[in-house]
Amino acid sequence: MSIIIIIFAAAILSLYSGVFGQGKYSQPFAILGLLIALIVSFYGDSPFFTRYASMFAFDQTAKIFTQISILTTLLIVFLGKYAFRLIDHHQAEVYSLMLFALCGGIVLFSYQNLITLFLGIEILSIPLYVLAGSNKNDLRSNEASIKYFLLGAFATGFLLFGIALIYGITGSFDLQTIRLYSIQATHYPTMYITGIILLLVGLLFKISIVPFHFWAPDVYEGSPSLITAFMASVVKISGFVALYKLVETAFIGQLNQWQYIIFYAAILTLLSANIVGVLQKNAKRMLAYSSISHAGYLLLIYFNTDANSIYTLAFYLLAYSLSTIGAFISLIYIERISNGITDINAFNGLAKKQPILALVTTISLLSMAGIPLTSGFIAKFTLFSQALYTQPILVIIAIIGSAISIGYYLKLIIAMYFKPGYKELNEAKKAPIIYNVIAVILVILIILLGIYPEPVFSCLALAN
Repeated sequence: MSIIIIIFAAAILSLYSGVFGQGKYSQPFAILGLLIALIVSFYGDSPFFTRYASMFAFDQTAKIFTQISILTTLLIVFLGKYAFRLIDHHQAEVYSLMLFALCGGIVLFSYQNLITLFLGIEILSIPLYVLAGSNKNDLRSNEASIKYFLLGAFATGFLLFGIALIYGITGSFDLQTIRLYSIQATHYPTMYITGIILLLVGLLFKISIVPFHFWAPDVYEGSPSLITAFMASVVKISGFVALYKLVETAFIGQLNQWQYIIFYAAILTLLSANIVGVLQKNAKRMLAYSSISHAGYLLLIYFNTDANSIYTLAFYLLAYSLSTIGAFISLIYIERISNGITDINAFNGLAKKQPILALVTTISLLSMAGIPLTSGFIAKFTLFSQALYTQPILVIIAIIGSAISIGYYLKLIIAMYFKPGYKELNEAKKAPIIYNVIAVILVILIILLGIYPEPVFSCLALAN
């Protein structure tokens, strides 16, 4: 909880810094707060907060995902000044809302109670509704905000209804009490099973699983690209950890019920997201369907779980987040120089104008596809290997989905390296130095984790 307080304080400072110099101090405040929070996270939580352990427990698992989320947010914030050129007059609000949303994500890593789960989701979601529409002069951004808000509120209704039904049967919001009931009960009432289904629907919406994904392509396309990167990484991490914790802790006694739902949701997601992704001509929508497909891959973690599953999940989310930021660096640059155009054709000739940005995007896309010598390959290999023993059919479908995804990743790579330059690109200024620095860091990390991942797995095991 001390980390949440640090990030919350940084968000407040960033917000009020907007009074001075049109918010030019807001980014440094956000970066400083995130760095302090990252350092503090290695020392664990203060003993003072143990009194809240029944609602919020910052255990070792929560620490791992908190560090991944803070690192991801830090990289995104570094990209902010150039990305938010169109919303210079309220950059302070944007940084502060991102930090508020991160606070909600950290709550989802540490919740011990269904009420805390609900609070975490709302703290995460409400700032995102505003962030999606932060480019007020763009009708697509306004549409994204309204659509995300309406469908998000609808999904929250499912979540709350499910929580109410679970409480009605078990008489408690506590995860351990619900777990005890799920293990000991010999008969599960229809109301209880319905509550599980409604909770799953609410959480599957948050991570954009088919058929609860319809909001994602439009919201991702309409939102500012940096906000989309935040949604596709930090929000995805938070949602998956929340779902994993819920089903593996509270509903461990109903394996057949929830695994049955997740099995078919994974098949629908893996096939439909990758097939529709191939048909996309807009790079932002393409990456949206890529994000949906990766949500489908991650559903494999819920089959044949063991003590190492949490490490597999953490490594996959780390590899995916790094690749997502790497892919969005070029998208942010293209969106800026082309006045919001993000068609794949807008990337034509990027390798000649910005070779480092094109390189990091290429490496990131290859990692997302699971090509060897990248972190994405190791992440998919460990994930698929774990699920292979119990769900070989699902793993085969996931491999087919990965093969299909290569088709739309290659479209973007071909545009950057083998097509004549886009006219706006030829006249555009170079990307800022910070973009090239972060691009080089991401290339090194993605390849290093793909060649030698053992230190990261060792650190994860040691942390836990």
